[in-house]
Formats: sequence, C-alpha cells, structure tokens
Amino acid sequence: MGFKLTMYNINTSVKILVIGDLMIDHYIHGNCNRISPEAPIPVVEVTHETYTLGGAGNVIKNIKALGCDCDIIAITGNDENSHRIKNLLNETNVAGDGLVADADRCTTIKSRVLAINHQLIRMDREVAEPIGADVEHLILERLSDRINNYDVVLLSDYNKGLLTDSVLHSAIQICNDAGKSVLVDPKGLDFAKYKGASLIKPNRKEAGLATGIKIKDTETLELACRKIKEITNCQSVIVTMSEDGIALFDNDTLTVIPTKAMGVIDVTGAGDTVLASLGVATASGYTLQQACEFANAAAAVVVKKVGSATAAINEINEKY
Repeated sequence: MGFKLTMYNINTSVKILVIGDLMIDHYIHGNCNRISPEAPIPVVEVTHETYTLGGAGNVIKNIKALGCDCDIIAITGNDENSHRIKNLLNETNVAGDGLVADADRCTTIKSRVLAINHQLIRMDREVAEPIGADVEHLILERLSDRINNYDVVLLSDYNKGLLTDSVLHSAIQICNDAGKSVLVDPKGLDFAKYKGASLIKPNRKEAGLATGIKIKDTETLELACRKIKEITNCQSVIVTMSEDGIALFDNDTLTVIPTKAMGVIDVTGAGDTVLASLGVATASGYTLQQACEFANAAAAVVVKKVGSATAAINEINEKY
C-alpha cells in the first residue's frame, strides 16, 4: 500500500552532515557557428562561464533548498579551485571548516563546453587515488569532534578517493556509537565496505552489478535487495529505478513506489536529490515509506529542470 501525504512539512531545525566527494561543476557556454580550419571540430565562441558545487556538493545544495542546515566533511586540493569551493560553500551558507586540503591531489573539477545547451565535450581534472593515512586521520578527527551536532549522516560516494575502506569502517562505527543514522549513496562493486550503515541507496544498475543479479522484475529486484542487506548488514535498502520509481526493502518487505515524474528533461543529479530528501525526511521524523514518497516527489521536480537542479518544499507541495 502506498502512503500519501496531502502536504509535506519539514523540520527545518534538523542538521545534516554530508561526507563525500566534493567537486566543482564548471560550465563554459558559447555559440557555435563554424568549423575550425585546423581540424574537423566545432569552434565555440565563449559567452560566459559558471561554477557550481557538484558531487557531494549537489547533495548539500538540495538539503539547503529544502530549508535545512548542513555541513560537509570532504577533501580538496591545495590549489586555486579549493578557494573557489570555499566561496561556493559560503554562498550556500555552509561552513567550510570540515574541508581537508590534500597537497597530493587537485580539487576535482568537471568542465563542460556547451553550445545552445548541447554538451560538446567534458574535461575532468581529478586525482581519484585513495587518500593517504594522514588525511584519513584528519577526516575521522573532524567527524569525531562534531558527530553529536547532527541528526543524520549522509555518505555521498563518487569513487574519487575520499571514502576508503578504512574511512568508511571507522566513520560508520563513529556514527553508530553516537546513535546517528547513516544513509549511503554507494559506488563500486563491493558493497561490503558499507557494512553497518543504516540504509544503502543504489540505483538499479548499481544494485545489479554489486549483487550479480540481473534485475528484470519484482522478484529479481527483491533478491538483489536481500543480498545487499546480507552483504552490508544494513537495516533497509532503497533502489532508485528512474521511470519505474523507487523500491524500498524494509522489515523483510519490498514496496515499489511508482514515479511521479512526467515529461523528464534531465536526470542529472536526481540521485543526489533523493539522498538529500531521504536524509531531510527521516531526520524530520518521517517513516521510511513516507520519506520515499517525499524523495520521489522531489526527484520528479528536479528531472524537469536542466542540469543538477534542486527542489524547494513549496515546489514539491505545489506539484505533488
């Protein structure tokens, strides 16, 4: 049975901690009216550039858009873009005191060249190697010092080197000892590294790859959820399934919540919206099924926008 709220209300006094791979999304906009005489490639006449928080930063933006307070623990390089990250966080009213500058890597930045809103090329500057033991220590130290300030912790894994097995094991233990729920947006094939987390939220493809189960119907979906729960010893599993909605496996029962999205324009960042919405809703006292309904509605708002977008509570209530 689905759950339907007539109006979504969020407890804006809750505070959420995001730990994850922080990056910059850099967009170079321009016009393209000719082909280069040097090579058979388009020439883009640049009109303007924009910079925005990406990766775990998009989770932050979604939490703030829903009216809640949050902080982030993440790494940057010791470079010019680390200052840009801090400025972008300040613009979002998020303190940057949870950042650790790692001199052995650059700040992750993804540059996209667009002409008439069509992406021509993407260029990534990053170091995705696992962080060293000294940086791991600093990350965990920051978490230990402030864990009691938060209602829930979100782990946003983009596989860029921050969430090593060691960091995950210790961070989840710190959160569990403090009685804080840990919600994970996972990456990679080995979900065992998230053992002990409260909730694991892969998309359908990630769930299939991590379990070796080809998800083609409700039966195989439930099998995959059961295996993820077994691998991670988590309490609940949520699988996002794009046009097929969201699946919740909780209390040994699978519930599929149909999508609310109509006329999808861009699914970029929808997973970040779901993670942020689940964190905000559960911290506000919603049951998991209510939280999934809310996250489903929030995702339906953002997929109607271009790029990594956010959904405000009034947008969600107006449309759903």
